[in-house]
Amino acid sequence: MKNQLIIFFSIVFCVKTFSQQLKGRVLDAFNDPIENAYIYNSSSNSHTHTDLNGNFTLSDTQVGNTIQVGILGFEKQEIILTTESFNNLIIQLKTKIFQLEELVLGKEINALQTITKVDLQVNPVNSSQEILRKVPGLFIGQHAGGGKAEQIFLRGFDIDHGTDVTLSVDGMPINMVSHAHGQGYSDLHFVIPETIRNINFGKGPYYANQGDFNTAGYVDFSTKTSIQKNSVSFEAGQFNSQRMLGMFNLLDTQKNQNAYVAIEYIATDGPFESPQNFNRLNVFGKYSAFLKGKDRLTLTASHFTSSWDASGQIPEREVNNGNITRFGAIDDTEGGFTSRTNFNVQFNKTLTDESIFKTNVFYSKYNFELYSNFTFFLEDPVNGDQIKQFENRDVFGASAQIISNKKFGDVEAKFTKGAGLRYDLINDVELSRTKNRKEILERIQLGDVRQTNMYAFFNSEFEIGKFKISPAVRLDYFKFVYNDDLNPTYETLTKTKAIINPKLNFLYTQKDNLQWFLKSGIGFHSNDTRVVLQQNADKVLPRAYGVDFGNIWKPTPNLVLNTAAWYLFSEEEFVYVGDAGIVEPSGKSERFGLDLGLRYQFTDWLYFDTDATLTKARSLENIAGEDYIPLAPDFTMAGGLSFTDLGKFSGGFRYRYLGDRPANEDNSIVAEGYFVADFNINYKMKAITLGLAIENIFDVDWNETQFATESRLQNEANSVEEIHFTPGTPFFAKASIIYQF
Repeated sequence: MKNQLIIFFSIVFCVKTFSQQLKGRVLDAFNDPIENAYIYNSSSNSHTHTDLNGNFTLSDTQVGNTIQVGILGFEKQEIILTTESFNNLIIQLKTKIFQLEELVLGKEINALQTITKVDLQVNPVNSSQEILRKVPGLFIGQHAGGGKAEQIFLRGFDIDHGTDVTLSVDGMPINMVSHAHGQGYSDLHFVIPETIRNINFGKGPYYANQGDFNTAGYVDFSTKTSIQKNSVSFEAGQFNSQRMLGMFNLLDTQKNQNAYVAIEYIATDGPFESPQNFNRLNVFGKYSAFLKGKDRLTLTASHFTSSWDASGQIPEREVNNGNITRFGAIDDTEGGFTSRTNFNVQFNKTLTDESIFKTNVFYSKYNFELYSNFTFFLEDPVNGDQIKQFENRDVFGASAQIISNKKFGDVEAKFTKGAGLRYDLINDVELSRTKNRKEILERIQLGDVRQTNMYAFFNSEFEIGKFKISPAVRLDYFKFVYNDDLNPTYETLTKTKAIINPKLNFLYTQKDNLQWFLKSGIGFHSNDTRVVLQQNADKVLPRAYGVDFGNIWKPTPNLVLNTAAWYLFSEEEFVYVGDAGIVEPSGKSERFGLDLGLRYQFTDWLYFDTDATLTKARSLENIAGEDYIPLAPDFTMAGGLSFTDLGKFSGGFRYRYLGDRPANEDNSIVAEGYFVADFNINYKMKAITLGLAIENIFDVDWNETQFATESRLQNEANSVEEIHFTPGTPFFAKASIIYQF
């Protein structure tokens, strides 16, 4: 009997020992949590990843097991477990230079995001325009003096300023619904590039946590919670260009708190004969603190203001006949003013060992005033066709998510339940005909918009062997309200609309060096409130149906290839055009294409990357030959060589190519493509870094943005439809000095 009891208690002890769960946390050198770090027990082959707060729970562990902890960009650690380890294991990882050979696809939750982190590390951005170019296959163009939001191209879309891509920063939306200049208008210029910590992106309408405008894709930026050192930098270049930046730690001695502030000022006249007189001021501050050890509170505040003059889009005929140069103007009274003030509160709380709560509340105060002249004297041969677009907006919003990890036998599951609200209060949305920015000749539109968007979503992930299956669904509810100030009698126009969109994604990790994915889903973009209510649009929330199939392959330790074949069907490209105050429905359309990416690390310090896209975009409601979608890109390619820590030197050579594309429906007018290359080099001397950057190093003549526009000059009897363009920057050199302390 005694021997039987000894055996029984020995079995119980063994079961208890082998069923222990290891709980811990992974932090960086600044005590910031590291998300998605890979935790692996080589003895039991069990593994897990850290959550948003750096926490993890690893089953099937016991004293003496060897635990491996790693994530690309940090030194890998191996820890032999002791009795004390099971109480509260804190693992602090040291940063290191990214090495592509350390990327193991089988350990990555999202390998493409990791690859983007590598790109961001070896090619830091130093302008707000460069931020979006970090997304493979995404092109941008500026056509209004540097102060207007960039025109975006992605997956065969001329997205204009954001109609078909969802943009956000720290959970705060950037896209402006029912904007004075166009639906989804997205101005990223309030973001200081040096504050960006991570760029999360996805192409296609496959993501339940992304809603309005998520058809071609989404881009979500995260800002740093802390900075390593104080820094002051100054840049100066051609065209009276200056940029000053200061970043300062405010709580650099606190272990559980971080705070810093960044201030940026930019001024330039640009290469134009009529100076842009452009200036921009950005102020950004962020405070974060750990509450009760694991919960985290983050407060962010920022203010941005910008003003500029612009030479506008000029007609080809005037350049060809020598009346003006490429950098001349027909109407140089264009330009504008904009400002944005943001407040964002984020809170992450650990509910249990298997679930966390993530929420944020935000407010934005936004002003916009833009003067443009696209057609010159087509409509008004005496005063000209200048227009004014104006709005004064308040944006209120909140979102909340509960992320839970479960285990059903051998099946690991992750559930994300989310809900949110956004309310836009837009006063004096105006479109007017003006003269010389001073005189209002005619008000075309003037009114107040109230737009509400409430949503909820559920996303699930099931890891079954080598498969990850992710079914999801999203519900969006909209309420549109408009008061037309030009209506002689008071009337409130209202309409509500709800939409449900399912998603279903598959990931198959064939080997540690090969992953396959199949994504499918339905997305949408909303239409302008004025279109919905004043013109009784039948497509209030037109859907987009998409599917992607591709892989990520690492054939050698230093080479990563990614490919994707995709298809997207749009119910209707039906977007309010603020420039003219009209609606341009183009009916059903389809796009399909191929995305290709390559990353190769020649040495520890030399890194090569390139991305290419092939796309065919066609309208389904026009006859063959007249079914082209204006300005839809057919072929793009971008990439370059980068070198880091080559002694005291770092830098790179970057290029981008955009092929010829149709400018109108029958392709009789073509927007010419371009190839532009940039170069930069930096030399570090202890606390000081000297830099030289050259844009358009080969000094090519290229058109940054182009449109097929019908216009008439003051001395012309008849109008002409042809390419109107904004010239791209010529050879442009600037020098910089950075002091860190």
